[in-house]
Amino acid sequence: MLEGNRVSRISVRGFAVASATAVTTVGAVVGVASGSTQGGAAEAAEPTAADATLLADISAGNQTQAQTASLTEQADAQSTAADAAAKKAAEEAARKQAAKDAAEKKAAAAKKAAEEKAAKERAESLKAARSASRTDFPQQASYTIAEVQSMARQMMPSDQFQCFSNIVDHESGWNYQASNPSSGAYGLVQALPGSKMASAGADWKTNPATQIKWGLNYMNSRYDSPCGAWEFWQANHWY
Repeated sequence: MLEGNRVSRISVRGFAVASATAVTTVGAVVGVASGSTQGGAAEAAEPTAADATLLADISAGNQTQAQTASLTEQADAQSTAADAAAKKAAEEAARKQAAKDAAEKKAAAAKKAAEEKAAKERAESLKAARSASRTDFPQQASYTIAEVQSMARQMMPSDQFQCFSNIVDHESGWNYQASNPSSGAYGLVQALPGSKMASAGADWKTNPATQIKWGLNYMNSRYDSPCGAWEFWQANHWY
């Protein structure tokens, strides 16, 4: 009987690999054939069911491990793809920024070159206008304001006359004999002292053209132009 039971259990374990239901059935049949009691058949069936449960747990565990491995692989693949996309986006952004910076630098250089060219042309134009300005006028015993202003218009570029006129209006009111007894300033542009204008002509006291010539030279050398001098005058009320 003991030998018979041992054979029955081995046989049942073999069938348990295929099916838990088959294990139970075959175990019962073998038990009856070998003269086992109902209790013996139950005894043979109990380990068979346990073995089947163990196999099922192992199978489920293997499936879980396989699913986990699959999910891990998918996550790794997605992470790799995301890193590649981020790298590509960063490279594209860097390329666009570099192109933008280069374009802005080129535009700034072109603007600077244009401004320098315009400044040079303006300076040459002013120089040419000054060279062409009239400085010789017949001397008179006296001059009206209109005559003095006419001289000034002929001695400077047309776009500079208004600035020059603004300064003279404030300094002397176009009186070429205006004198400031407290400071010693004299003439249309109130040179200080008036004797400075001798560099433009010995007749600086009586000739408006000489005073205008000296005043223009002073404004051009110190402020680049009468308009530059007027801009400074507005800020400081002197020049």
